[in-house]
Amino acid sequence: MDTLTLNIDQNVIKKAEVYAKNANTTVPKLIEEYLLSISSNIEVDNNISLGPITKQLAGIIKLNKDINHKEILTDALMEKYS
Repeated sequence: MDTLTLNIDQNVIKKAEVYAKNANTTVPKLIEEYLLSISSNIEVDNNISLGPITKQLAGIIKLNKDINHKEILTDALMEKYS
């Protein structure tokens, strides 16, 4: 992994440290995830590009990998429509 040095206002750094602590992560990880999110070319099937707001929101929610979300949705729909 390479190193990147940034010059950032001290107040911004302090706010980022508080945010990172509350999000149970680190400031470097926040910056890495942000840079990945703005630099990735997110596309869906048939090469249809997503709009800027959708791109910005993509990946913002971290889902529990132990839960089968499709199964939960299927169960909820079965209960609703049966």
